Amino acid sequence: MKTKPKLSVIVPVFNQDKYLARCMRSLLNQTLPKNDYEIIVINDGSTDKTELVLKQFSKEIKSLKNKKNKGLPYSINKGIISSQGRFIVRVDSDDYVNNQYLNILYTFISENSEIDAFACDYYLVDDREKFLTRKNCIKYPIGCGIIFRAENLIELGLYDKNFLVHEDKDLRYRFEKKFKINRIPLPLYRYRQHDGNMTKNKKKLKKHYKLFRAKHFKK
Repeated sequence: MKTKPKLSVIVPVFNQDKYLARCMRSLLNQTLPKNDYEIIVINDGSTDKTELVLKQFSKEIKSLKNKKNKGLPYSINKGIISSQGRFIVRVDSDDYVNNQYLNILYTFISENSEIDAFACDYYLVDDREKFLTRKNCIKYPIGCGIIFRAENLIELGLYDKNFLVHEDKDLRYRFEKKFKINRIPLPLYRYRQHDGNMTKNKKKLKKHYKLFRAKHFKK
């Protein structure tokens, strides 16, 4: 009888066929035993070769698909709802991770039952995977590189589907009202900088930051 995974890795993807295989390989090359974690990829209506890339890994991952583009928070929520692990980790499809990433995150949270979540430091890397700079995950927070307890995310109502960007900012703000994210000072996550980053869309960022302010800082 197959046992349930202890940890679920959620990977939303929209038109990132260029980087997706690198992401998958890094997640499949973990030191954490494969039976201890599952990889759930949500194809958010991609129109590139994302499906062809995912077929290469079909025996080792769980693949979900949206018929049309629904947005990042919708896709992440879909992955979390279908997950079996007690702990949740998000990895973006254009990023990749150190081979100790899951093992260390899981060890910290499973051995510290009184602590709600852990985040690891990360490297900014360029399109050729050259390391640019190391970032402190508390001073410079991102949406990935964090291990959550699934029940805490469910208690919060998961990600707010209204935030097509800044979804991580909104979740973190709500999370830290009730819980605490602790730092692991190890740069285990690789946050790729490229022209297709959602953070390059200044107009969309500004619009959703106004939405964030309106939601949480009403007069």
